Amino acid sequence: MSASNDSIGKTITVTVLLCVVCSVIVSAAAVILKPQQVANKNLDRQTNILAAAGIDYQGKNIPELFESTITKKFVDLKTGKYTEVADPARYDAKKAAKDKELGKSLSKDIDIASIKYQANVMPVYLIETADGNIEKIILPVHGYGLWSTLYGFLALEGDLNTVVGLGFYSHAETPGLGGEVDNPNWKAIWPGKKVYPEGSMEPTLGLIKGNVDPASPNAMHQIDGLSGATLTSNGVTNLVHFWLGKNGFAPFLANLKAGEA
Repeated sequence: MSASNDSIGKTITVTVLLCVVCSVIVSAAAVILKPQQVANKNLDRQTNILAAAGIDYQGKNIPELFESTITKKFVDLKTGKYTEVADPARYDAKKAAKDKELGKSLSKDIDIASIKYQANVMPVYLIETADGNIEKIILPVHGYGLWSTLYGFLALEGDLNTVVGLGFYSHAETPGLGGEVDNPNWKAIWPGKKVYPEGSMEPTLGLIKGNVDPASPNAMHQIDGLSGATLTSNGVTNLVHFWLGKNGFAPFLANLKAGEA
């Protein structure tokens, strides 16, 4: 009986020690790999911003290209004007959205993109001319589709209305259906489209059922729908309308046009 107890005790001791050793190894690995994970995340973000802006980054040093091309600023969505954040390099709008001081929860009548929470301050990315005018502006956008929240960037020309490009860097939509948001042919439809009708800051750009009729007077504000993916199509339209609308970047874009941002 004593020998049996000793055997059980040794087994428990070895198991505990093994768990402790494994925990230490995992924790150490997480600490060691953290800087690389952050670097990879930043690289992915930079790549997607450059892609949305239509900038060729193939075969180039992306961090250097981004640094020399893109200016990052922050916008207070309430005032529609530029603002500052305490730590620009570490500011995370996704985390800020759920912070009571840095973000807010959205009521259902406002939350057409089904994001639930919104940061008070959002980053924007500018490509400026030598004399300081805006050549292109890249806006972060996100909203819910069928199965997931789609996160991406929408780039506009300096007129703050004409689309340069749209790309999503994170989503879990159905491959071959809603996942067609990644299809280069579909993304190629976006450049040249108009977000707002003339004289308005209410976005009308969105996806329709089927293909756009080039002869339609609304063609400049329409995108071919995703075949078999109505809910994802609606989700993309809703996120565009939310983030380019009055509860998103529209006040900021209006201030930019007026030279008051």
